[in-house]
Amino acid sequence: MNLRHPAEAPHPVVRRLVTGEFDEGPEYATYRRRGTTDWLLVQTLDGQGRFGQVAAAPGSVTLVRPSTLHDYATVGDRWHFLYAHMHPKPDWLPLLDWPEVAPGTVQLHPAGPAFERVADHLRDAVRHQRSVLPQAEQLSANALEAALLWCDTQNPKAVQIDDRLLRAIELIDQDLTASLDVPRLARAVNLSVSRFAHLFREQLGVGPQQFVERRRLDAAARLLELTSRPVASVAAQVGYPDPLYFSTRFRRHTGVSPTAYRLSGTTGR
Repeated sequence: MNLRHPAEAPHPVVRRLVTGEFDEGPEYATYRRRGTTDWLLVQTLDGQGRFGQVAAAPGSVTLVRPSTLHDYATVGDRWHFLYAHMHPKPDWLPLLDWPEVAPGTVQLHPAGPAFERVADHLRDAVRHQRSVLPQAEQLSANALEAALLWCDTQNPKAVQIDDRLLRAIELIDQDLTASLDVPRLARAVNLSVSRFAHLFREQLGVGPQQFVERRRLDAAARLLELTSRPVASVAAQVGYPDPLYFSTRFRRHTGVSPTAYRLSGTTGR
């Protein structure tokens, strides 16, 4: 009996990463007997595909390791997906340790909000890669790393953080100048104040207000390093209307005043 394999598909040339978005019909199929030298990530947005016998249903994110058979195709009438061929940086490798669903193939099913964050960042990776900016590849890689980090929040093999806390952290990072007291954050994620504070400390190791202050002061440190804005302007931008209070908290956080911190950065800190 003569078993014939499908025709070998072209192999992408991947220097660091190649990203894109496909919306394919029933005829779509790819076969590479020895796979590729890169990792392939596919996030199914709509319709359905398959990797061998592994379903790639809406809501799934699939990773195929290097040198693994590529035998993927549309199932049914349509397969709409985002993809990235990548040579990951060494520090990304722990982010790729997902549950194995077939030899060389791993897969996650992120919860709705996390799935959307992954899609947003992958679309950013696609958009940046199409840019003519000299920084385009790095911007695309940063967006891809953000997508992998969001995947990691849903990885059962990694340390899990409650989805409600992830939403609170997003709320904090969206606007550091907002009133980010515990009652407001708890209401935003539909938890009681006591339950929110307990869960936050249990999973993140610090209380919500300590976390907010760290976020604000870390953001201030970056602004002091990267800009020449006055200290009062930096303070206001990270949520401290009183520059003297900001300086006191910053000194406690870093051990030096904001001005001394900036000067140390310009002299090779």
